[in-house]
Amino acid sequence: MLGPTKEFDGILLVDKPTDHTSHDVVARIRRKFGMKRVGHAGTLDPMATGLLIVLVGKATSASQYLMSMDKEYTGTIKLGAVTNTQDAEGDVMETRPVPALTEADAQAALKGFLGDQYQTPPMFSAIKIDGVPLYKKARQGEEIEREPRFIRVMKFDLTRFALPELDFLVQCSKGTYVRTLAHDLGQKLGCGGHLSALRRTGIGKLRVEQSHTIPDIEATPVSELQKMLLHPRDVVPNFVL
Repeated sequence: MLGPTKEFDGILLVDKPTDHTSHDVVARIRRKFGMKRVGHAGTLDPMATGLLIVLVGKATSASQYLMSMDKEYTGTIKLGAVTNTQDAEGDVMETRPVPALTEADAQAALKGFLGDQYQTPPMFSAIKIDGVPLYKKARQGEEIEREPRFIRVMKFDLTRFALPELDFLVQCSKGTYVRTLAHDLGQKLGCGGHLSALRRTGIGKLRVEQSHTIPDIEATPVSELQKMLLHPRDVVPNFVL
């Protein structure tokens, strides 16, 4: 592959498709730009879609700031089934009858998760203990004690009530596992539950509506790619390129 005709620097907002890891997206952008210095600010699980911040060139140095911003998601929780990953990609470990909830019951249960709290990360996560990602231990059937992490949930609204499914919109701090919110909600309701769909719609002031799809990016001539990039100063105050 020929190298790029010029170097690129900036922030590319991508609408991540399902069944892609965040690394898969970075690899495709890297091939398109012909650059090695490409990264992302905030992983999305393969099942999830939506806003992924891809950093190109010198903009990779803004990663930590961008990762610290609050997030917004929409999604679906399916009640009555617990999975080992807390989402639809895992194996069903337990099923229970869904109680005769009203919409008001469901909304009140979601509101119970608002505010500052500590959340125990799931075993199927990339968090490392003694240098080993937890998901590797989980695949071997191990259960490791995890240190609860401080999170904040600013909004957790019910947007569709269709038992056994609940659609929601959540705004939360960095480090929040939305699939753990889904799992914990199911436990709170006594029937279990898991996350069956997730879309990231916002990161700080950035919106998924500003993003580009992978096909659109790959169809754009390399000479036009710079026009897709945001300058880091437009997103990160006082950023020096």
